[in-house]
Amino acid sequence: MCDLTKPEFQDADKAREYLEALRWPHGRVCPHCGVEGNAYKLEGKSTRPGLYKCADCRKQFTVTVGTVFERSRVPLNKWLMAAHLICASKKGISSHQVHRMIGVTYKTAWFMTHRIREAMSEGGSPMGGGGGTVEVDETFWGGKAKKQRTQSKKGRGYAHKMKVFTLLERDGKARSFTVPAVNSKALAPIMEDQIAADANLMTDEASQHTKVGRKFASHGVVSHGIGEYVRGPIHTNTIEGCFSLLKRGQIGTFHHVSEQHLKRYAGEFDFRWNYRVKNGYSDGDRADLLLTRIAGKRLMYPESSAAVQ
Repeated sequence: MCDLTKPEFQDADKAREYLEALRWPHGRVCPHCGVEGNAYKLEGKSTRPGLYKCADCRKQFTVTVGTVFERSRVPLNKWLMAAHLICASKKGISSHQVHRMIGVTYKTAWFMTHRIREAMSEGGSPMGGGGGTVEVDETFWGGKAKKQRTQSKKGRGYAHKMKVFTLLERDGKARSFTVPAVNSKALAPIMEDQIAADANLMTDEASQHTKVGRKFASHGVVSHGIGEYVRGPIHTNTIEGCFSLLKRGQIGTFHHVSEQHLKRYAGEFDFRWNYRVKNGYSDGDRADLLLTRIAGKRLMYPESSAAVQ
């Protein structure tokens, strides 16, 4: 449950104390030199709240230095509220909705949501190691091409749409990529880099998976074209369920997404999937986890100023 009446969502000082407790559970960590537990608080009428000085490197810092929140004029409690709203919205929440709910301009809300999505991004070691099972599939983002909108029967092509390629480890995490094309040349390098050689691969019958599938311990294939969806442990139903949430976000929430930013939207849905209720995370747990990962992922405005959702 996401309770927006909590003190950390209503008061900037409470929000700072909450973030400090999450990020520094064992003592303050200097973002400049990395020393833990050797910083002291600066006091004084002209000193802003939450300012510390490292006794080792002698540099000053706050809990937001080196994070996606650094140098923001938006009160920290509004940042925490926006993070909770995104983490708690199963099918996503638009920047327009965030701007209305937390009381900032739409432009500010748009930049805030992209910063938060940047913090949601995560990599990791190759998936499926130790004989695990990895499902692989691709989906498409976008509506009909302009010429097809008045010709519904012909509006079934996918060439004009953006492509999302996802790897999903059963009982594990999802990892999505945006790709220029759905072919072996684009997909094989990702699979070879992101999936362990001893993993069991599960795909549909698409030809782009055939050759690279030989590089893994096994390659199970289901033929959707003849109505086959499950054959014992061979299926891609888990990843289809993951895609269903992404699609609901496209249909109901994010209507105008540019190719430049699609990777962040896909990463947002991956994050919520990876830390969903089934895996033992509540909305609050998911938001707290996100707040521990905000360091080192600062997104500058020029990097994110092309398209607006």
